[in-house]
Amino acid sequence: MSYFSNSAWWWPYLFILVAGFAATDIWRFLGVYFGGKLSEDSDLLVLVRTMATALVAAVIGNLIVFPGGALAHTSLVLRIAAAGLGFVAYLLSGKRMVVGIIVAELLLLAGLYLDF
Repeated sequence: MSYFSNSAWWWPYLFILVAGFAATDIWRFLGVYFGGKLSEDSDLLVLVRTMATALVAAVIGNLIVFPGGALAHTSLVLRIAAAGLGFVAYLLSGKRMVVGIIVAELLLLAGLYLDF
C-alpha cells in the first residue's frame, strides 16, 4: 500500500494520519509508559535530559549561525548579541523564559529596523 494506491478524496488525510501516528505517537506512548517507572534521579533519565538539552542548543546555534528567512538579513553580530542579551535577561529576571525571549526579540527587531 502506498500514498498513490487510492484516489479517494479522503485517502491523503488518512495516510498522513496513520503515517504521522506510526512515526511519532507510538514512541510517545512508550515513553510515557516506561518513563513512569523511572526515578527522576536515575542515570538513564539524566542522560535523556542531557541529550534533549544538547539537541535544543544545537538547533539554536544552527539558527544563529545559519539563519533563514528574515533572520538571514541580519548580521551575525546582531544575532549573537540578541541571544547573549536574551540569556542575560533570563538570568537577571529569576530565570523567567518569557523575559529572555522578549528581550532577544526586541533587540532583533530593533536591529532589523535600524538595518544592522
